[in-house]
Amino acid sequence: MQSRRGQLRAGTTGVAAAAALVMLLPFGGSERGDGQGHGQGHGNDRARNVIFIQGDGLGLSHRELIRLATVGKDGQLAMDSLEHAGWTTTDSADPEEAVTDSAAGATAFASGVRTYNGAVGVDVDGNPVPTLLEAARGAGKATGLVTTAQVTDATPAAFGAHVPDRGDQSEIARQFLESSRPDVVLGGGEDWWYPAGDPGAWEDNPAKDPTEQSKGTKGNLVERAQDLGYTYVSDAEGLADARGRKLLGLFANEEMFEQRNEGEGDLYEPEVPLVDMTAKALDVLSRDRDGFLLLVEEEAVDEFAHRSNATRTIQAGQALDETVALALDFAEKNRGTLVLVVGDHATGGLAIENVDPDDESGEGATTEDGPFDLAGSDLQFTVDWTTGGHTGEATPITAQGPGAARLAGAQRNTDVHDAVLRAMQGRGRG
Repeated sequence: MQSRRGQLRAGTTGVAAAAALVMLLPFGGSERGDGQGHGQGHGNDRARNVIFIQGDGLGLSHRELIRLATVGKDGQLAMDSLEHAGWTTTDSADPEEAVTDSAAGATAFASGVRTYNGAVGVDVDGNPVPTLLEAARGAGKATGLVTTAQVTDATPAAFGAHVPDRGDQSEIARQFLESSRPDVVLGGGEDWWYPAGDPGAWEDNPAKDPTEQSKGTKGNLVERAQDLGYTYVSDAEGLADARGRKLLGLFANEEMFEQRNEGEGDLYEPEVPLVDMTAKALDVLSRDRDGFLLLVEEEAVDEFAHRSNATRTIQAGQALDETVALALDFAEKNRGTLVLVVGDHATGGLAIENVDPDDESGEGATTEDGPFDLAGSDLQFTVDWTTGGHTGEATPITAQGPGAARLAGAQRNTDVHDAVLRAMQGRGRG
């Protein structure tokens, strides 16, 4: 007998229906605060620009790990410096699993709807639900997706596509081009844009991961993107030189890193750093006179936490924080910009502990990792992992700019969507 989740995933979706739903999306909702903060726009709390930054798998303990290793006990990360802070529950509506995955988590942020694990931009019945990116585009704003994962992975997909199964990545790419049409798409995952046998710019079966090869199911989508006016780039030099208002950059076969156990081929060396991709996206999108919505995701925090690899988790977190600093600098210079930083769920059951040679270290997913230097001191600490999977605790959120006060305090993951939508619409519009 087919499971409930299997029945849900077998449901059909229609991109046209989703587009129609965007037109019906209400410009309202209850106030959750005064919305005041830096970057006020036009005398009210309307966000002309939104920079939505997600650390995949980024729980509070991950943020503390990154802080202690980077700036120490008395230091502060850029992501912790925003004016308003709160936490969000991460529950999905999956009928079989208690803890969310990234697809359901991102759909809650993007659409304000809880759904089953694996779903992208659809509700529990498989019906498409409108997204913040579609609402922004409907308001005349430019839109962009930046990630160190595949650009068609769960988080960017939830903002720009509607499929019952997150694994349908070529269909997600097709919907980007033919439906949601983000102006900027930057990240990894070129393999899903080219059919088997056509390696594109990134060679099939590379030495660092021989399993990677082109496997698209919708024809040559890079050529299709170029036909639609996108400039396509595949390396750092090409990105730096790119001109025009529509930009597609694919900088790896799959993710822009190698998520393996420490010392077993693990690498965090993106062809283009997250901060550079974000800077380019901001340069392109900020030319739009109506403003923009930009999603930025650091995927490697989650992937390395799955591997109990604290060294690379810290490295990815530092790249994320550098990107947050860039976003805050942009907001300081561009009034009316809302910046928020949030995790869709936590990963690994990370605990920060004193160095103790008598402590049971565990094996595999429950290994003890370290020791690591506590920045600015002679002290060290260890990291204890309790699982190789996701965990169900709430995740921290920090925000600054128009409407940011609505993101303070305890809230549901769907409330994040509502607050961002409300900020884009502005106070007093229904």
